Amino acid sequence: MAEQREPKTWHPNPKLPDFVVPEGAVDAHCHVFGPDEKFPFAPERKYTPQDASAEMLMNLHRRLGFKRRVLVQASCHGTDNSAMVDLLNRDPINSRGVAVVKPEIEDAELDVLDAAGVRAVRFNFLRRLVDPGPLEPRLNLAHRIAERGWHVVVYFEPADLEDLVPFFKALPTRVVVDHLGRPDIAAGTDDKVFQSFLRLIEDAKFWVKVGCPERLSISGPPYTDVIPFAQRVIEMAGDRVLWGTDWPHPNMKSHLPDDGQLVDLIPIIAPSVSAQKALLVENPTTLYFD
Repeated sequence: MAEQREPKTWHPNPKLPDFVVPEGAVDAHCHVFGPDEKFPFAPERKYTPQDASAEMLMNLHRRLGFKRRVLVQASCHGTDNSAMVDLLNRDPINSRGVAVVKPEIEDAELDVLDAAGVRAVRFNFLRRLVDPGPLEPRLNLAHRIAERGWHVVVYFEPADLEDLVPFFKALPTRVVVDHLGRPDIAAGTDDKVFQSFLRLIEDAKFWVKVGCPERLSISGPPYTDVIPFAQRVIEMAGDRVLWGTDWPHPNMKSHLPDDGQLVDLIPIIAPSVSAQKALLVENPTTLYFD
């Protein structure tokens, strides 16, 4: 019997954006899934997505105007980064990766990932997606990847932020926070948890991805309720912000995000040309391509 898969989570015909991204723009958070017959999903996964191939992603980037990308390993593939590495090898000049690995990974395996263009590891703390496990092995791994000039990407729920802050501060690398730290949009920007997050990112070691409004919004498209959160982060840390589509929007159940519409939010959260260039070109180049 064929395995049940999640419904498709991406728009079949995204609009051509009105906003023209600057030359060298980077989609700093996107994924590839499968195809399962070539790159099987992890047995321990907590969801089974539709195949979202390298060809599909590259076609989307051509439509949106992006030539460069940072692929992020998602939990459905576990610690087998093969699907991601396959795309990195197809376009090594324009592609970089964020891997998920076992803390005890051998140095030789890290060498292979490094040669392919991986520049970070991701620590996922969302219990609905993964079993987070103990912190000490991850800290040991962070010290190992720091020697390679890599950094750490973290994904967490805001309710867990207070408990995780000591661990984040102990990491010996830059720390990139996924999806604005997943703020509680209904609580507003004055919410004490979001204010704690803003105090955390006053430290220059912390970088933030300010995309993904479709995942955070309560009101839905055009996601105006998320805009003030992204604006606050860009205002205070404009040289440490990144943006990404999050294509193919894993686990989205409320609607199919239109990636062209998401691109058109960029000049709203980053109104000046200089802020747009920092967000899309300069910052991700510093972190992944220099």
